[in-house]
Order: sequence, then structure tokens, then C-alpha cells
Amino acid sequence: MKYTKLGKSNLTVSRVCIGTMHFGPRTSEQEAFRIMDKALDMGINFFDTANVYGGEEKGRSETIIGNWFQQNPANRDRVVLATKVYGNMKDPSIPNEGPGISAYKVRKHVEASLQRLQTDHIDLYQVHHIDRRITPEEFWGTFDRLIDDGKVLYMGSSNYPGWGLAKFQMQALQRGSMGFVSEQTMFSLLCRYPELEVFPAALDFGIGIIPYMPLAGGLLSGKMKAQAGSRTSDVEREYGITLGESNQQMAAFSALCQEIGEKEHVVAIAWTLSRPAVASPIVGVRTEEHLDGLDRAAELELEPEVLAKLDAIFTPNSGRPLRVGQAPEAYAW
Repeated sequence: MKYTKLGKSNLTVSRVCIGTMHFGPRTSEQEAFRIMDKALDMGINFFDTANVYGGEEKGRSETIIGNWFQQNPANRDRVVLATKVYGNMKDPSIPNEGPGISAYKVRKHVEASLQRLQTDHIDLYQVHHIDRRITPEEFWGTFDRLIDDGKVLYMGSSNYPGWGLAKFQMQALQRGSMGFVSEQTMFSLLCRYPELEVFPAALDFGIGIIPYMPLAGGLLSGKMKAQAGSRTSDVEREYGITLGESNQQMAAFSALCQEIGEKEHVVAIAWTLSRPAVASPIVGVRTEEHLDGLDRAAELELEPEVLAKLDAIFTPNSGRPLRVGQAPEAYAW
């Protein structure tokens, strides 16, 4: 397994991160334990969750991880643990329980996450979505206190636009704070919008990118057909893509992977790692078998001609003025 520093921090993380969103609703506790055990054996030390993960039982994902730590407490010091705050954990109609960030809400939510995770600190605490209303004094005052108290070590963002990273990072710097060290954003060969503004902002402010859905929910895993009711079938509808023999884009992708002797999911993840600012893509794992090939993806360096062919296959801009690349060059002369 290869490792890197997360953004401008001196925190070392594996080049692949295990996403635990499926722990609880789709993955049993015992299977989750096997996944985390094997991930550590593979050298993967970066685990991501969120307080809202768990399906109908919000918090279940954190609880499973906490139970795993309890089973073998030594594992806690081997893991860089990331979770998130923003969404509602109770009835959103209750005042201060709806989506958003406030000192009142974060105080309760961080304590609840620590209890479920059965740990005294969170290594990377991520704001799950941008809150456009909160003041910098309340936002950074709240999270700086958590860092000062030792309950949180580093702060990250998720689903922030480029302007949001710039705004909040400048506010942190003006306060003498470190600010965000990471941004978690949806990014894959089929979703390249972050290259326009998010990636350039991240590079400029020392923020490491943690792409989620690098396999586009399974569309880039080499599947010929999505099973009814599966996550991949849901993503087919979201992306307007249908797998099958008639999908020439996926056929060209599979042919290229076969040409270079690599599995589709390995190439898709390796491609995200080839992008500037990317630290560690998150792979949402449901079964132990889904870990296969992740170590290969972390070490694979795609040749320039392969990257060019992937650009040709997955350009999001066919027939439109938008081109691959960062703003404003992607849409201006």
C-alpha cells in the first residue's frame, strides 16, 4: 500500500480510503468486521464514515466501527478515523436539529459520535455540506474549540464548491487557524465537474481531495448489467447511463483496460489518483471481496497515452463548448 500526506497536514493516510456508508443497511456487523480487519492487513489505514450513515438507523455505521474498536482496542491507533457532521439525527422539524451547523448542534453531535465510535477523539471531522448562513466566528469558533479540547485533530469539508473552500479557508487563515486539510467531493471518470473550480482551489489552499464514488456506484467496475434494486441500478438512473452491450463508452473502457492488462475498477481508481490534489479516493465496500484490487489501484501509475485515451472515452464535453480542465480555460478562450 502507498501512503501520502493529507493536504497541507503532516497526517499520513493510505492512498485508498474505506467508505463505510453500507455498514448497517447493506453490510452486517460481522462482515464489516472482516472488511476492516482485511483492510488493515492490506495496509489501508484510512476509514471514512458519517453520523447519518446507517440507513433507517442513523449512527449505525459509527456504532459498528466503535464495536470493532472495542473488540480490539489496538486497532484504534492504527486507523485514521474520519466522520462527518451537518445532517439531522432526529426529527428535522425540531428547532436546531435540521440540516446545518451551529455551536449548539455540533456540541451534541460530536459527543454522540464519540460515544458511538467508542473513542475519545476524531482524527478528521468533516462538515458534510456547506452552510451558507453561518458566520465565520461561530463556524471556526465552534470547531477550533473542539480541536483545543482534543476531541478533533483535523477539520475537513465535503461537497463544498470552489468558492466555498476559498471563503472558509481565508476565514480560518485570518483567525490564525489551520482550516480545512481535506475536501470530500464526488469525482470519477463519469463526474469531472470538480476539476473546474474545486481542484484548483484545493491545490491553492493546501486541501487534499478525497473523492467519493470513484467507481460511480459500480458503473466503472466492469459490470455488464446492473441487478434490479442494486446501488448500481440506482446510479444508472441518476447518471442516465444503461450498462449492456449497446453501451459503447463502457465497451471502449473495458477494451482499454484489457489492452493494458488491468481490471476496470483498478483503472478507474488509479485514474482518480493521477489527478492533482487527490489524496485518497473513498471506495464504499459492502463485502470483503470488494477489497480485492485496491492495493493494486493504489500503486498503479497510468501512462500518459492511457490517460489521453481515457480522456477521449470519458470527455464530458462532446458537442458542447465546455472542455476538460480547470476554469476558466475549460469554458473561455
